[in-house]
Amino acid sequence: MKMYMITILSAMLLISCGIKVEKKETLTEITKEEIKKETKAMETGKDVKDVKDKSFDELFKSIKPEDITDNIFKLVGQDFTVITAGKEPDHNSMTASFGGVGILFEKPVTWCFLRASRYTLELIRKEHTYTMSYFPDRYKEQVLFFGSKSGRDTDKMKENTLTAVKTPSGNVTYKEARLIIECKLTELTTVSPDDFYTQQGKEFITGAYDEVHDYHKLVFGEITNVWVEL
Repeated sequence: MKMYMITILSAMLLISCGIKVEKKETLTEITKEEIKKETKAMETGKDVKDVKDKSFDELFKSIKPEDITDNIFKLVGQDFTVITAGKEPDHNSMTASFGGVGILFEKPVTWCFLRASRYTLELIRKEHTYTMSYFPDRYKEQVLFFGSKSGRDTDKMKENTLTAVKTPSGNVTYKEARLIIECKLTELTTVSPDDFYTQQGKEFITGAYDEVHDYHKLVFGEITNVWVEL
């Protein structure tokens, strides 16, 4: 009788353990699937929803300049900056890979290094305001397209598939951006080969001068607003 009861209890225990293991495996599979979905959602970001039908306020929130958490070396050197100036419909964007952020005259500022012939620079001089926008990697092709031709002589702004939108201040940026920095022109300085102490720097500056007969400009802008995607 004891052996019979032991056998029954053993069978019940094994069945019980089997059920628990099966549930655990099922939960593990569910968890894995949820992680995959979450990861996909994070990768696609605002692609999940149609941003074209959303307003600026539905897509972005304001933060302080000191709350920007991005690595500036990746932000500028790898993600690239899209600088946009001018008012709709006469605005223009360009791609830039030189620049940074810091403090000037006790204000948070950005700086960029622009060729003198840039149409965007012409609009910065005219309006004294501009945006610096940064995008997820999936928009790299569109970002680089802004640097492929001049907006002065082509319709490149209409050819790009990114969606232009005005900030509350009236500056132009794009709904697909993940970080937007609005700037007010503070200083514009012309560089000279004599300002550079490396051969690479001198050659870069003189090479550009030979093409457009003017030297690069250092553009400093006070940060007036920072926006991040919701």
